[in-house]
Amino acid sequence: MASNNLFTGMPRVAARAVPYDAGLRTYMLKIYNYMGSALALTGIVALLAVQSEAFLGMMYAMEGGAITGMKPLAWIVMLAPLGMALWLGFGLHRMSIGAAQAAFWGFAVVMGLSMTTIFLTYTGTSIARVFFITAGVFGAMSLYGYTTKRDLTKLGSFLIMGVIGLIIASLVNLFLQSSALQFALSIIGVLVFTGLTAYDTQKLKAIYHQLSMEGEQMAKTVIMGALTLYLDFINIFMSLMHLLGERR
Repeated sequence: MASNNLFTGMPRVAARAVPYDAGLRTYMLKIYNYMGSALALTGIVALLAVQSEAFLGMMYAMEGGAITGMKPLAWIVMLAPLGMALWLGFGLHRMSIGAAQAAFWGFAVVMGLSMTTIFLTYTGTSIARVFFITAGVFGAMSLYGYTTKRDLTKLGSFLIMGVIGLIIASLVNLFLQSSALQFALSIIGVLVFTGLTAYDTQKLKAIYHQLSMEGEQMAKTVIMGALTLYLDFINIFMSLMHLLGERR
């Protein structure tokens, strides 16, 4: 009788586990869908902005199709994503779902505007090549973060400190314009954000396991997760462009 009870109980345990795993897959898929859509929106906005002479005229001093200087609006647009990312990081969970979604898509648009220098500086072929390299690196590290049993918490704390250092050094280099410092920052940026991709993926998975989320809380967590992974992808891409991109 004990044996029969054991085997008849197993299907019930499996039946409870299946919806839980399916819920996790759905949760992560929503995050990746939001992130992928934001990347597509950013790329479209950047391409349209590069083709707009009016926009370029407001942003840059140009000669022969090349940037010779930056106007005040360009500095505002370049720094806006950093300010918006901090604002979203601290305030997104206090917003309504509609406001959170609008802020997320607005951030993707502003990021696209800020990336016009990439499209003006580097060839389309090298941009496409680096994008696919970035996608491969991001995909591999996100898969590692999702599947590994290793706790990446300590690594994450170290990497976050690295991000703070990168932000400060990058702001300083906006004024120094040092190519050597930019090269070093690009290498460090690839390493830091590649590691963060694995850490953030594991963290998002852990959040799902730890919290009983539904409705509005789930929707906001998905948007915040998408923003986190989106920033990891963008920063890997930008760093690799400085290292591997072919200038026009």
